[in-house]
Order: sequence, then C-alpha cells, then structure tokens
Amino acid sequence: MQENISSKELMLKKIRKALLEKRDNPYPNLEDTPLYTENTEYPEVLFAEQLTAVSGNFIYCENGIEFIENILQLADRFNWRKIYCWEPELQELLTEYEFPFYKTDKDFDLAEVGITLCEALIARNGSVMVSNQNAAGRRLSIFPHHHIVIARTGQLVMDLKDAFKLIKDKYGSQIPSMISTITGPSRTADIEKTLVLGAHGPKELFVFLIEDFS
Repeated sequence: MQENISSKELMLKKIRKALLEKRDNPYPNLEDTPLYTENTEYPEVLFAEQLTAVSGNFIYCENGIEFIENILQLADRFNWRKIYCWEPELQELLTEYEFPFYKTDKDFDLAEVGITLCEALIARNGSVMVSNQNAAGRRLSIFPHHHIVIARTGQLVMDLKDAFKLIKDKYGSQIPSMISTITGPSRTADIEKTLVLGAHGPKELFVFLIEDFS
C-alpha cells in the first residue's frame, strides 16, 4: 500500500535525511582562497582603468605646475567661472599660481566646480574615499556639477580594507562621522530604464593623482 505523503512532508523528509547524512565539505579550501584574482598591474594603472570604466576622469601629474596646467585646460573647456575650494592646503597651491577660486560659500547655489582632497583612492574598483573631516565637508563633493578630487600617490591603495587602515592610522579613535566612497558620477536608470549620469550629484568626476604638490 502506497503511503500518501504531501509534497511538504516529502520535502521535510528529504531535509531530515540530508541533515543526518555526513558529507565531505565540497569546498575545503574556501577560506584560504583569495577573494580577488592576483593583480599584475601597477595600482595607478588599475585605478585609472576602473575609474574610466565608471565614467570618471583620471589625470596624473608629477607636480603642482602640471596640475595647474591641466585644471586651466579644463576650466577653459567647460567655461568654468564659479570654482570653490575650502581646503587650506589646496587654496595655498591655487593662490601660488594665481588660479581664481572662491574661498567662502558666497553664491554657492551657483557653484559649478568643487575642488576637494580625499582620504584614499581605491585601485580595485576605481573609488574615491572621502569623509566630512576635511575642510570641504560634505557639500563641496555633492552639490557642484563638477567635482575635482586631489590625491597624493601615498593615498592610492589596492583595496577597501587598505583605505580603512589609512583612516585608522590618520584619525586613531577619532574616526570621522561620515565616511563614503565615490565610484564615478552618480547614476540612475529609474526613468524608462535610461541611464542618466549626475542625477543626484556631480555630472563629472575628475581625479588628479599628484606625485609632488610643490
């Protein structure tokens, strides 16, 4: 006589049987397996490739003079007039080369460009780590249509964990209240599944990696 078993009972019976059976681990070396494949490229090259892949712009400069030359070209190309920079270190550099910018938030609702420092550049995914601890705060990297990030070569790391180590080494127990990563211009495809860049943030992201600020 065939036993009348519901599909639910049959499923539970199979689960109980599977739990009673002892099986070898199909992935015995999983914890020792590296999360990413080994990278053979220089971090600078990898970061540039990954940033470009998410519609960002990468510019390498050996010194402050090259940085000024490049930013002058960008200002001319985009016809920038309202450029804001609140980082004292960057203000000193821009002032040295007589590059015009706003030191305060006067007429900030008309801002076209925000120039900021960052905490780290993450080569693995082309991301920029920022925090609210810098003088630029939160607004300067979010509101203007164009965001320019300035980083030193010592801030370029391979993975996210390395970026958090830089944060810990720099701030100790006084970790910033806001830490975020920027991976290219903001994007959305909510409207008719059409990709739009800069829907709720800068439309363009420029990352300058400078070897020496002098």
